[in-house]
Amino acid sequence: MTTEQFGVADRTAIVTGASSGIGRTIAERFADDGADVVVCSREQGNVDPVAEAIEESDRDGSALAVECDVTDRDAVEALVDATVEEFGGVDVLVNNAGASFMAQFEDISENGWETIVDINLHGTFHCTQVAGERMREDGGGAVINLASVAGQQGAPLMSHYGAAKAGVVNLTTTLAYEWAGDGVRVNCISPGFVATPGVESQMGVSAENIDREEVQRRIGTTEEIADIAQFLASPAASYVVGETITAQGVPDVMETPDV
Repeated sequence: MTTEQFGVADRTAIVTGASSGIGRTIAERFADDGADVVVCSREQGNVDPVAEAIEESDRDGSALAVECDVTDRDAVEALVDATVEEFGGVDVLVNNAGASFMAQFEDISENGWETIVDINLHGTFHCTQVAGERMREDGGGAVINLASVAGQQGAPLMSHYGAAKAGVVNLTTTLAYEWAGDGVRVNCISPGFVATPGVESQMGVSAENIDREEVQRRIGTTEEIADIAQFLASPAASYVVGETITAQGVPDVMETPDV
């Protein structure tokens, strides 16, 4: 059996929010397989070590670190320009940049609401529109959005985040239809709890404590999300368009009462 169709070698990928967690692991995974990656975050000092580690490793792909606030249109345009100048084009965009905080709906200020929606939804709009223009000019590509189960279900204390991620899910479906004729596949990953540094600090669960072979668990690893991202970026996903893949472990179901 061949596995070449699952490869991303010789592609160029932009990964936003790549200073740590899911974004960093996706960038490293792509570089492992021979893709050139552009890693970005709001602070250059946070993303430089990611690119340096990739460059200094024995990975086949190269890395470029770019400071970019995805809510700033000029910064996003500069990010795409730097990618094209360095690597010649854009084949894959991973919209991973995001933010959240927990609060009751009535306690969320207008500024707090706008900030979370701006980063999670408006930032996805900026990056997809700018990078997508280049993809469409060059004959196609793949956009991979990162949403959340909070955008698919009720999310107490996260109404702002859930609303923004629900928008990302819907944008994925709509844009996949609009851009299919341009050769651009748009899909989405919707993770549940994942053992990122942020989750570890809040929940005390480290990725080292998670057995990937264990099915019955409620938290995943960044590597498991990167597995899905690589699939969606690869030719193996050529018939997967406009889908949201939910990765949340064992789902919540209604228990059958004892009779």
